[in-house]
Amino acid sequence: MAESSASKWPSPVDLRGTVVHNDGTTQDAELRAAVAELTRLLNDLRPVLTPDQDQTVAGALPALTPDRDALRERGMVLASVSQIAATVGEVGRPVVEALGRLFALLGYIVGTSRRRHPTHNAYGASTGAP
Repeated sequence: MAESSASKWPSPVDLRGTVVHNDGTTQDAELRAAVAELTRLLNDLRPVLTPDQDQTVAGALPALTPDRDALRERGMVLASVSQIAATVGEVGRPVVEALGRLFALLGYIVGTSRRRHPTHNAYGASTGAP
């Protein structure tokens, strides 16, 4: 008996609402929204950064794509951005929070440790405290 052609291809939408493309990549609305929000917040933050911090953020922006695998590979870039956002204080808080949401979507466990270094936030970035 011949196999149905429909069973050869992944469903265009899986049960979680994630769009599955024929090339095997997945992109969901939550991830796209998180990346877009983070990109907007980083652009808003850039005017208050030092030139070195701004250069790091400018270099990180092209790495922010709604691709889970690519973002997981760019963990050091995300960590650098998190550290910069944490060091600028309250003005950087929205970026740190957006990164936390993005890390959660990527499957990173964040903010669950009951004990963490006193000069680091829940995402492992330095708070700038002495």
